[in-house]
Amino acid sequence: MSTSSPEAVKKLLENMQTDLRSLSMECKKKFPPVKEAAESGIVKIKTIAARKTDILAALKENSSEVVQPFLMGCGTKEPKITQLCLAAIQRLMSHEVVSEAAAGNIINMLWQLMENGLEELKLLQTVLVLLTTNTVVHDEVLSKAIVLCFRLHFTKDNITNNTAAATVRQVVTVVFERMVAEDERFKGIAEQPPPVQGNTNRRSVSTLRPSAKDAYMLFQDLCQLVNADAPYWLVGMTEMTRTFGLELLESVLNDFPGVFLQHQEFSFLLKERVCPLVIKLFSPNIKFRQGAGAAAPPAPVEKPYFPICMRLLRVVSVLIKHFYSLLVTECEIFLSLLVKFLDGEKPQWLRAVAVESVHRLCVQPHLLCSFCQSYDMKQHSTKVFRDIVNALGSFIQSLFIVPNAGNAAAVSAPAGSGTLGGSGTLTTQAAFEYRGNWIPLMTVSVQGSAKATYLEMLDKVEPPSIPEGYAMSVAFSALLDLVRGITSMIERELTTEEEAAAEFRETHPEQEWKPEPGRNRAHLVWEEMVNASWCGLLAALSLLLDASTDEAATENILKAEMTMASLCGRLGLVTPRDAFITAICKASLPPHYALTVLSTYSIQGQSVQIISPSSESHQQVVAVGQPLTAQPQGTVVLTAKNIQCMRTLLNLAHCHGAVLGTSWQLVLATLQHLVWILGLKPAVGGALKPGRAVEGPSTVLTTAVMTDLPVISNILSRLFESSQYLDDVSLHHLINALCSLSLEAMEMAYGNNKEPSLFAVAKLLETGLVNMDRIEILWRPLTGHLLEVCQHPNSRMREWGAEALTALIKAGLSYKHDPPLAQNQRLQLLLLNPLKELSNVLHADIRQKQLECVLQILQSQGDSLGPGWPLVLGVIGAIRNDQGESLIRTAFQCLQLVVTDFLPTMPCTCLQIVVDVAGSFGLQNQELNISLTSIGLLWNISDYFFQRGEAITQELEREEEALQKQALEMGETLNRPFHPAPPFDCLWLCLYAKLGELCVDPRPAVRKSAGQTLFSTIAAHGTLLQQPTWHIVVWKVLFQLLDCVRTSSTTADKEKIESGGGNILIHHSRDTAEKQWAETWVLTLAGVARIFNTRRYLLQQLGDFFEAWEVLLNHIQSAALSKNNEVSLAALKSFQEILQIVTPVKDSDKAGDALAAMGVPPVLIDPLSASGPGRPLVRSDSLVERLTRYNGAELQAPPPGEESALEDSTLWWSAWNTWYRAGTESTRPPSGPAEKLAFIPSQPFLTALIQIFPALYQHIKANFSMDDLKKLGVILHGAVSVPISSDASPFILPSYTEATLTSLQEAVLTALDVLQKAICVGPENLQVMYPAIFEQLLLFVEFSCKPPQYGRVETKHVANAKYNQAEWVALNYVPFAERSLEVVVDLYHKTACHKAVINEKVQQNIIKTLRMPLGLKYACPSESTWKLAVSSLLKVLSIGLPVARQQASSGKFDTMWPELANAFEDFLFTKSSPPDNLSIQEFQQNESIDVEVVQLISTEILPFANFIPKDFVGQIMTMLNKGSIHSQAPSFTEAEIDVRMREEFSKVCFETLLQFSFSNKVSTPQEGYISRMALSVLLKRAQDVLRRYVEDERLSGRCPLPRQQVTEIIFVLKAISTLMDSLKKTQPENVDGNTWAQVIALYPTLVECITCSSSEVSAALKEALGPFKDFMQPPVSKVQNGES
Repeated sequence: MSTSSPEAVKKLLENMQTDLRSLSMECKKKFPPVKEAAESGIVKIKTIAARKTDILAALKENSSEVVQPFLMGCGTKEPKITQLCLAAIQRLMSHEVVSEAAAGNIINMLWQLMENGLEELKLLQTVLVLLTTNTVVHDEVLSKAIVLCFRLHFTKDNITNNTAAATVRQVVTVVFERMVAEDERFKGIAEQPPPVQGNTNRRSVSTLRPSAKDAYMLFQDLCQLVNADAPYWLVGMTEMTRTFGLELLESVLNDFPGVFLQHQEFSFLLKERVCPLVIKLFSPNIKFRQGAGAAAPPAPVEKPYFPICMRLLRVVSVLIKHFYSLLVTECEIFLSLLVKFLDGEKPQWLRAVAVESVHRLCVQPHLLCSFCQSYDMKQHSTKVFRDIVNALGSFIQSLFIVPNAGNAAAVSAPAGSGTLGGSGTLTTQAAFEYRGNWIPLMTVSVQGSAKATYLEMLDKVEPPSIPEGYAMSVAFSALLDLVRGITSMIERELTTEEEAAAEFRETHPEQEWKPEPGRNRAHLVWEEMVNASWCGLLAALSLLLDASTDEAATENILKAEMTMASLCGRLGLVTPRDAFITAICKASLPPHYALTVLSTYSIQGQSVQIISPSSESHQQVVAVGQPLTAQPQGTVVLTAKNIQCMRTLLNLAHCHGAVLGTSWQLVLATLQHLVWILGLKPAVGGALKPGRAVEGPSTVLTTAVMTDLPVISNILSRLFESSQYLDDVSLHHLINALCSLSLEAMEMAYGNNKEPSLFAVAKLLETGLVNMDRIEILWRPLTGHLLEVCQHPNSRMREWGAEALTALIKAGLSYKHDPPLAQNQRLQLLLLNPLKELSNVLHADIRQKQLECVLQILQSQGDSLGPGWPLVLGVIGAIRNDQGESLIRTAFQCLQLVVTDFLPTMPCTCLQIVVDVAGSFGLQNQELNISLTSIGLLWNISDYFFQRGEAITQELEREEEALQKQALEMGETLNRPFHPAPPFDCLWLCLYAKLGELCVDPRPAVRKSAGQTLFSTIAAHGTLLQQPTWHIVVWKVLFQLLDCVRTSSTTADKEKIESGGGNILIHHSRDTAEKQWAETWVLTLAGVARIFNTRRYLLQQLGDFFEAWEVLLNHIQSAALSKNNEVSLAALKSFQEILQIVTPVKDSDKAGDALAAMGVPPVLIDPLSASGPGRPLVRSDSLVERLTRYNGAELQAPPPGEESALEDSTLWWSAWNTWYRAGTESTRPPSGPAEKLAFIPSQPFLTALIQIFPALYQHIKANFSMDDLKKLGVILHGAVSVPISSDASPFILPSYTEATLTSLQEAVLTALDVLQKAICVGPENLQVMYPAIFEQLLLFVEFSCKPPQYGRVETKHVANAKYNQAEWVALNYVPFAERSLEVVVDLYHKTACHKAVINEKVQQNIIKTLRMPLGLKYACPSESTWKLAVSSLLKVLSIGLPVARQQASSGKFDTMWPELANAFEDFLFTKSSPPDNLSIQEFQQNESIDVEVVQLISTEILPFANFIPKDFVGQIMTMLNKGSIHSQAPSFTEAEIDVRMREEFSKVCFETLLQFSFSNKVSTPQEGYISRMALSVLLKRAQDVLRRYVEDERLSGRCPLPRQQVTEIIFVLKAISTLMDSLKKTQPENVDGNTWAQVIALYPTLVECITCSSSEVSAALKEALGPFKDFMQPPVSKVQNGES
């Protein structure tokens, strides 16, 4: 309820009346005047109450009267009355109804009471009520009231004293509050400028308003009193203490700073009175040194020492806090003093309160900022701020270094620090411990508020004892608060500024942000603050960090160091930033760990020695590990504090990475070492995971740290992930730091085999991966460094380098860039470039990684590589033979993937690279299968070209145009392989050229495969090529290939190749390099020939077809003459093919058994069957068509509409010359001695060679001359003469008993047959060739008896040859010779009458040739020979003799007759004896042949004796005569003798002889004479034999005669019986009389023989005697003396 409300007023009036009544009652007896006054007062009040309005105002007006009774009551000095009165007065005061006059009266009354010492507490209460409820008391009255309170403060009563002190304080406050209220009221009124101040205070007061004046006077007197001077205003003061005065000053200054700042009068007081006073009072403390006696203070109070000093410091704190701006100079002095009080020489309590005061400053960052601005930044001024910080630092250090009095005991027994308590748990009190000095840490104040303990001890007079650790704890808090305050203030400002800048940039993107003008100044201040403080801070914090044993304290210290580092970074102060970071780094590592980056910092000539951790700290060891550096040796120890520091370091890097700049190096180096010691190893993606150390179990981790490790590893990863929020410059700093760290690791890993630190590499990878969106800016330094790592000799190091590099490339390619890679070719090439660079690294493991990466890129990004293809293909193709198989295999997998999946997606310009790469895999010699497969890939590529031909052509031509244009602009010529050809054709040519290279690879399998593929692709896809390109194909590809192959084949090694590795068996036909090259030569030649054949009409349109034809023939010839059967044979097949001759295949040997036997592939059977690996080729003309087209050897007209150049005779004659040269060379017998085994061509080769002739002849017969025929003859003869090697003989020779021809011999005869047929139907002039053909054939006939000699080669008969030895076997020439003979007979049959045949004495030659087998007869190699010879002779003679007789006159046959006579002679009386095993039947057959010959003589020759030369007839007669006498071989057994005597033959001879001897038509007496003479000789001989036999028989008695003699006698007896028979058959007139006489004369001799004992002789005798019965009767004609 308000005091002015009607109810309150009513209540007041009632109370007043009641009070007055009570007073009147009390004073009724003793004090009547008072009673009266009271009663008049009641009347007065009632009067006022009746007024109804403004009762309170009326009361106030009349207050003097109203109060009067109560004042009088107080004057009674009666306690009861006094109390009643004071209560009433207070009630009036509280209702503000006291006027100024009344108030003065009241004060006077109270003063009297005070002087009388009555109701002191009530007095104080009344004064307080009076002054607080209204403002009526001023000037002297006020001062009197205040003095009253002061006086009461110094009474003997403690309660009164304290109450009075409180009242004084309140009153002082009220005075100043009034002034503040007054100022508020007059705020709007313009003040007159105050007059110029004089020196005295009096004059200056006149300008103040009333309340202000009171305040001024009061404050001035307080200063006087403290200074122990008399007051001006507070008259009546009796005593005063300095402590109380200082307290009052402090409270005024602290509570009403505005008063002093707004009013110059008051400011003047501060400067002129307060500051000098404080400085003066400080002086004893300044001079004081511990141990010196205390100087007696002035003034009445004793021992003001601690209380005054403490209060002074409080005043100073207030002055500095509120009036720093007014008292700059003075504050400098105060602060300097404060710093001095921290000195070690000062008493402990002084240092304690000083440090509390400093703490108070430390929590006011803006104040500190002002110090820095006002002092540190001014020239010639004390560096106050720096001194404060340094002093704090020194203070802390001094606490550690100088043990204070109370500390000695504490050191010896630290209160449970680090010792195990009885319960076994670790009871640690927070404390610092350094070099044996143990200082406990107390909680002194809440963070950020300086709550002092000793500055508040206002009641203490004696200096208190300071507990141990208190000063340290305050200093520690001060330090932390200082750092916290400064950093948060500056950072707040910086953040505001950055936000403003950001906002400005958003709104005005094109303008540059300019900070406000004052900003730069602010920055300078901040920088100065940091520069001034960092050394001291760092020294103190490092020391504390080392000494700290408490986790929370450590955390605070680390946080302070971190925030300072971050602030320095933000302000761009590199040195301090690095220093703080270094400190954290050092604290993270084990003590004395040698890490060069963290060396001492020296700044501006001051060296800040960062305190090296003391080794004997009581820290919990949590990990033992290997050091990464060379020193220290052995293991190192990590404590929990190290780990804590490490986490701070991580935190720093994580949260403040953007400001670290170059100090990344420090941070990362330290982290690397810690990670190493903790044994964290990099895992996929570069994250570090706990792993076992490689070098033994040297890493020991406690469970405490084990649980931490995943967290640390996680933070580490997050740290690098957060690099994505760094700006570009900071990111570069980070990358550079990682790179140099990695370089160090590389250096260290060089010399030794210690496991390298992979921290930097792993983190480079992580950083790269999270910064993919701006990868361009860091790609070059990043990959450049990783490439160096990849070349490091340490395998683990380079493995990680490669891992990192490939992971980055893969990530870079798969990242969704903006714009996408497809539109940003430059970036794509940038990303792929390091992949290419890896190809220069020689280490296989790196190349393996590189290729695996390529494989993965292909699998994931193959479709979008675009312009990156050349790079990727370059990597795949960068294989060398010195690399291992696995590398090549991986690279090849990539290539396979490219060829199977990506050809359509890559630019066509890369196709040529693909061909090159595939080719290089073919050429590598590490892995045969890959070479072969790559040839398959080339086939697939060619297939792709074929299918996508049009699209590729268009794209390539577009590209070509662009290049042409470019070349023109640059004035250069376009340079690409095979240039004039169109680009698509060039692609083909590159493919062919690659395959061509592969065709001459050293490995046979590769050559074979490549050859097949090359020819198949040309055959299958050659149609796509433009005509001019064919020219390049023929000359640059095919012929060049043939040249290479020929050269290699001829120079190939003949050494036998041992079976590879024992598991591969090599067939004997391939067991030398030469034989393997032979196969290649065969394939190549066949392929080229096939192309010539199938593309004949296309090639003929090229201008130089004839030259090409010649070159090809030349190749065929050199192949045919190669010393290898396989090659030479194949050459002929190719020859046949280009001549378009198809050998008719006999059913008997479909694929040529002989060829198969030689191990030669039957190339010829279907030259086009070898199609490529893809699908069967579309045949240009199938074998069947060709067989129908060229039936046999006869070439029919070419298909209609095409001009056939096959008829072009130059081509054919060229072919004939080739054939002739090949034939001559190959069949020419070796000239040297037989030991040097010359090369002897094989049978199949010769056969094929000869088989070519008939077809060839068809085209050249028009001009085929005699010379050509002779050439042919030489070749045929040579070919037939060639022997066979014994190992081939079983396949080629029939078993030698069978009489068949070899195919070669057949071919020879066929060739001659073709010729003679041609002559037969040809013109006359050809017939002169007949004799030559006969001559050739007769040569062959001679082979039956005299096989041809092949040079000096020794041949054996086939029966004696050993199969597996290298011997030469002569062929069985008999069948051949016999066949030749038959041909001769046939031919002669046809041509006997031809002029040439007659003129060239063919018949004579035939007879001459036949003489040899006829003469040998049984000695012939084969008995069939002489039989055939006889029958042939008979046939020839039957045709030829009539011709000879006709031509008798011409003399052309003169020489023939003697030849013929000799032939008969040799045959009929052969020198060879029949074989022993000849059966009787055979003998009889042979005899019948002889008989035939004699019959021929008797029918064809003797009857025409007159046309025949005489000598010849004489020779014939002699022969018959000889034949008629039994001639016998001495070796006959008796049983056979009668058969063996050729009786039949003798008979016929005899008969013929007789027939011609006794014929009536004897043309000349000479003939008759011959026969008669012959008979008489015969008979006479018989007589002699018989006589001798009879005699011998007689002499021998019982002994049988010798066998011979018996045989002879038997023969004679038989001859006699034959003669008898002949004589009987002859006409008697033809027989000479003498002959009869001689015959009869034999009879007696015969009779004498009857006595012989031999039964055989008796039998023969019987036969001989039998015919004599015809003589028993006289003959019909009269004969006398044997004459008719």
